[in-house]
Amino acid sequence: MRLSDTHRLITRKAAPFGDFGRVLRRLNIDGPLLGGLILICALGLVVLYSAVGENMRLWLNQVVRLGVALVAMIIVAQLPPDFLRRWTPWGYLAGTVLLVLVLTTGEVGQGARRWLDLGVRFQPSEIMKLAVPMMAAWYLHDRQIPPRVGQLLLLALMIAVPTVLIARQPDLGTSLLIAASGLIVIVLAGLPVRLMIALAVLSVPGALALWNFMQDYQKQRVLTLLDPDSDPLGAGYHIIQSKIAIGSGGLFGKGWTNGSQAQLEFLPERDTDFIFAVMGEELGMLGVLSLICLYVFVIGRGLYIAMQAQDTYSRLLAGTISLTFFVYVFVNTAMVTGLVPVVGIPLPLVSFGGTSMVTLMAGFGILMSIQSNRKLLPH
Repeated sequence: MRLSDTHRLITRKAAPFGDFGRVLRRLNIDGPLLGGLILICALGLVVLYSAVGENMRLWLNQVVRLGVALVAMIIVAQLPPDFLRRWTPWGYLAGTVLLVLVLTTGEVGQGARRWLDLGVRFQPSEIMKLAVPMMAAWYLHDRQIPPRVGQLLLLALMIAVPTVLIARQPDLGTSLLIAASGLIVIVLAGLPVRLMIALAVLSVPGALALWNFMQDYQKQRVLTLLDPDSDPLGAGYHIIQSKIAIGSGGLFGKGWTNGSQAQLEFLPERDTDFIFAVMGEELGMLGVLSLICLYVFVIGRGLYIAMQAQDTYSRLLAGTISLTFFVYVFVNTAMVTGLVPVVGIPLPLVSFGGTSMVTLMAGFGILMSIQSNRKLLPH
């Protein structure tokens, strides 16, 4: 075969991949980030099939939700960062108004008032997971970095308003995550180390004050963390069963759909909050480490996009979305292993559910928009 023929053959085989890459670029989709997200979702669907007891209807519902989330990501990726920045205050205001409506006219479920039905039933608190860091980044976009004391106080107010409204639903876990996302923006903006140390010291009396406003069941979760064996059939049941499931999986696991804790329903909330324990039992340490490596890759790619961004709003927002995703992963995995109290935070892109997945994918759509709209500087 002549060299020219070989070149044509290689080019013909490589062309589909080149065409696919061009399609991704036209859609403002970041290939590496999309690949990491798809792998996480695929592994999640494998585990979820077992976690829902091989219920094909529930599993297909999750596939549909994943499809909706991917469409949301693609749509958001088409919105330039300048457009997002201009509309950020209005999004924040609309989300705050919806939170007020939740407290006054929202639907009650499982002892909490968290849902609104405006033709579509949803949780407005999910909107604030993006709106709060976007608002903080918007405020700091054309101001002095690091922020001064007066600016920090105003930022604290922007973060505190939705945090308090969500905590009153009550939804302490989500409120703390939203507060954390706002705090990450401030830290990335160059918060002085001395001030961070001072805030850490003040957090101790702050936590004691927060204790007085917590619901009884929330206090019980903290006490259970300290001694889960004090009530093994009650408050400590979830975490004890979760530890048994993860520990029994060993290195290679018991096999897909063969986990006794999950399949015999000893493990509660196995398809949502405690799905990480199902993975640990059935796929073992190797399966868990595979998922964690994928999470690390996605977070690292997000931070790389943040470093490549060339305006304050994009840098702060991309960095915060990436680190907030890390917080979600850490809180869930730490929760099911008994390192933090049970707070009802799903495992990102793996747990059963739709609203949270759409919010996460929309956030990654913002990252892709920032990456595709960056201005390349001449060398």
